[in-house]
Amino acid sequence: MSNEIQTTAELVEADALPRCHEVHISGRTRTSPAEHAPAALKAKPVDEKSAAKWAYERLALYIKNFEKTLDSEHEVAMGFVGGDTGVLKIEGMGYFDPDIVTFYGSDVKGIKTQLVQHVSQLSVLLRAVPKPQAQAEPERIGFQLVADLEKE
Repeated sequence: MSNEIQTTAELVEADALPRCHEVHISGRTRTSPAEHAPAALKAKPVDEKSAAKWAYERLALYIKNFEKTLDSEHEVAMGFVGGDTGVLKIEGMGYFDPDIVTFYGSDVKGIKTQLVQHVSQLSVLLRAVPKPQAQAEPERIGFQLVADLEKE
C-alpha cells in the first residue's frame, strides 16, 4: 500500500480503471494496476462500457497472454464448460451490445463453429491445441484482438 497522497480526481479515476491481481502456484504474483493496462481499456471508464464490450476487452487480453505461453506447435482454443461438446479453435471474437459475446472458429474436425454467449453466463476455458500440420505458423488471434482494441 502506498503512502502517496492522491487528489479526489486521481482516486475517482483509479477506481474507474481496470485492475487485475493473480497468484500462481509457482509463488509468482502479478498485479496489473491501471497504469499498466493498455490504453484502449483506459480510454473509457468501466461504468461507461456495456457489459459485452468490457468482457470482450478483458477476454482479448487473457487470450493474448495465454498465447504468449504457447510454443510454435500450438494455438489457442476454448473448451466448453458443462458439456461434452469439445473445443473451438478461436479464429474470431466479437460482441453485440449490451450483453452478448461471440466466438467464431472451428472444432477439432474443422467444422465451422460459432458460440453466442450472454455475459452473465460467460465461462471460458482456454486450451492449447496442436496447430494443423499443413500450417507453417500458428495463428495468434489474441494479438490481433488487442491490436484492434488499440486502434479505437
